[in-house]
Amino acid sequence: MVEELRILDGHTLFDTDAHYVIPRYQRAYAWEDKEIGQLIDDINDIDIDSAENYYIGSLIVSKVQGKADTYEVVDGQQRLTTLFLLLQYLVSEGALEGELGQTLSFDCRPNSNYTLARIQKILDDKIDDESAVEQPIVNGIRAIRQKFEEKSGLNRDDFVSRLAHVVLYRIEVPEHTDLNRYFEIMNTRGEQLEQHDILKAQLMGYLNDRGQQEFFSKIWNACSDMTGYVQMHFSPADREKVFGNEWNVWPADEWADYQPCFGVTEESEQGATIAEIVSNKFKIDDVDGMLDDNRHVRFDSIIDFPYFLLHALRVFVELNEVSLEKPLGDLLDDKKLISDFKTVISQGKMNGKPMDKKKFSQMFIIHLLQTRYLFDKFIIKREYSGEDNEGEWSLKELFTSGQGSKKKAYYSNTKLNYSNEWERTYAPRNKECLMIQSALRVSYTSPKVMHWITELLLWLFNNDDDQNPKLIDAAELIAAQATRRNFLDGGNYKLGVQTPHIVFNFLDYLLWKNDKKKYEDFEFEFRNSVEHWYPQNPSENSFASWDDKDTFGNLCIISRRVNSKFSNLSPESKMKSYEKMVRKGSLKLRIMGEIIQHGSNEEWRNTLCQEHEDDMINILKDKCKI
Repeated sequence: MVEELRILDGHTLFDTDAHYVIPRYQRAYAWEDKEIGQLIDDINDIDIDSAENYYIGSLIVSKVQGKADTYEVVDGQQRLTTLFLLLQYLVSEGALEGELGQTLSFDCRPNSNYTLARIQKILDDKIDDESAVEQPIVNGIRAIRQKFEEKSGLNRDDFVSRLAHVVLYRIEVPEHTDLNRYFEIMNTRGEQLEQHDILKAQLMGYLNDRGQQEFFSKIWNACSDMTGYVQMHFSPADREKVFGNEWNVWPADEWADYQPCFGVTEESEQGATIAEIVSNKFKIDDVDGMLDDNRHVRFDSIIDFPYFLLHALRVFVELNEVSLEKPLGDLLDDKKLISDFKTVISQGKMNGKPMDKKKFSQMFIIHLLQTRYLFDKFIIKREYSGEDNEGEWSLKELFTSGQGSKKKAYYSNTKLNYSNEWERTYAPRNKECLMIQSALRVSYTSPKVMHWITELLLWLFNNDDDQNPKLIDAAELIAAQATRRNFLDGGNYKLGVQTPHIVFNFLDYLLWKNDKKKYEDFEFEFRNSVEHWYPQNPSENSFASWDDKDTFGNLCIISRRVNSKFSNLSPESKMKSYEKMVRKGSLKLRIMGEIIQHGSNEEWRNTLCQEHEDDMINILKDKCKI
């Protein structure tokens, strides 16, 4: 059972009938200043005006038989104890009302219990017997006090308001669970449950038998490993059941279609335990995505699994025309993963009817598999080979060679072709699709704003295979709309360093596409600095300053390393001193370098920059249909 607990909701987490016991097999309290400070900072960063919940972790408990509302803490005791100390401190300072009492205790650790009962005396520096206290707990409460006393911007009253948004998920393990075995699993895992682990447990809980849960878990685990291709995260036998003999058939649409594959029935044994859900029970050893030496991932995703889930959820809502009382947030926020799913499940309506939880789990897990299949085949990855640590952009699909036990996967460029087309006709499209996607990728570096992935996945679902060549047009349209909306429509081309990166990268893509042979060595990199070709502050006033330095014609995008080299040199000096860097840089930078080789700094200010800007703006306007 998964229950959402608010840290502060009229009363505190500990001002209830519940009592939490830390068992003897748990290690003693051990958090230090770093962990405590990070927890406080995370809470203090919450938007005080937001209505959203903030997930702070999970608490795995086992209900103690014969004792009402008493829970043995199986996992999460460090965070729970810290919250207890934090709330005790806020009560002692008058920022919070209430009594926490003896709602937290340690089994067979009298010194720890003695210390928890004397928090106020510790804060007042009036400990009766230093030898009787548990020093790590004393250090913890003092670290909390010091954090609030020394950190500027940490107001106790505002902090209490933020606490009202904080949620802890309490997961109760089933009766008769082997707690020592469960603790061993969590200890081996070495980390607390992530939001996607909690979400998996919740969605599996909506299914009413173990067979369905095992099927759900196999697909979830395969999709959660974002390295390589999803087919290779199934066992060989299951791989052929789901993806056909060649391992590349579109996964079936209906839940019933999978029953013969995995023996899924409507009636079966009891559901899986939370320990089994988070264990490696369903992990497959036969995993692709590693080089022969097992030291490097061969294919690496551009997003992590929590963000992939957020993309998949948004595509699901659109495809199934799910109506919501309140739309999902604009940002793809992994901290709101559970919250976003809760919104869809609790508020969503399909065909005018409230969402059926069991039906949602069945539909979503199939949708997740199909989304991952499309993602692997049509969304770029980073590909690594040998000792190459940087990798290169890759857009490939999975094929097979050999028969029976000798069957192996190999990868070739994703085909974007119409029926009966010659390879020489469709082959160049792969590079175009790779280039426009990599332009989008390096423009939107935060996974929270990679909406272009959602849009392309939705486009792929809505269009048949014979329309795949138009995926390039769809990606170009996303870039064009962003360029127009954030730059061209405003008519102000003097934004300086505030010029959106997508404008530069989309322009570079168009320049490359218009002359692929000349720029065949070009690839998109994370060039995160907007550079003034004619500098903002000329070196030691050795040449004239310029009022129009922020105009688009004078700007380009470069790496921070190159930025530090260029410093405040003039265009002529930059080209003379760092010609190799210029010729390997962004295409707009290369063009500016070519121009200055046939002109001077003064000519750049007077005419050349404006002529260059007009040319570049016209290229953008033409593509954006302005």
